[in-house]
Amino acid sequence: MSENKSQEQEFKQRIRIKIKSFDHKIIDQSTKTIIDTIERSDAKFFGPVPLPIEKKKYTVNRSTFVHKDARDQYEMRVHKRMIDIIDPSAQTIEDLTNLNLPAGVDVEIKM
Repeated sequence: MSENKSQEQEFKQRIRIKIKSFDHKIIDQSTKTIIDTIERSDAKFFGPVPLPIEKKKYTVNRSTFVHKDARDQYEMRVHKRMIDIIDPSAQTIEDLTNLNLPAGVDVEIKM
């Protein structure tokens, strides 16, 4: 029982960062800048963990009315990464808020 409580206390203060992007090169570049920022402030972290790629498929008729067999198919891929920061300092949080990431990257931070 005491072992479980010590594990809970260990992970009590945690920040989870989820990063989403359509382009895998941009998401890898932004993850690297986030990790470099975390390492500069000497905080412990897990990741980046690649999450499953979300694929959305759209089928559109080529012509407006008659030719039902002629269709175009489009696919939109959303790449995702996750980073966990354990026991972050105030300096770590401040550095992460002042981080400048490229356009097209969605960053979601949960405390």
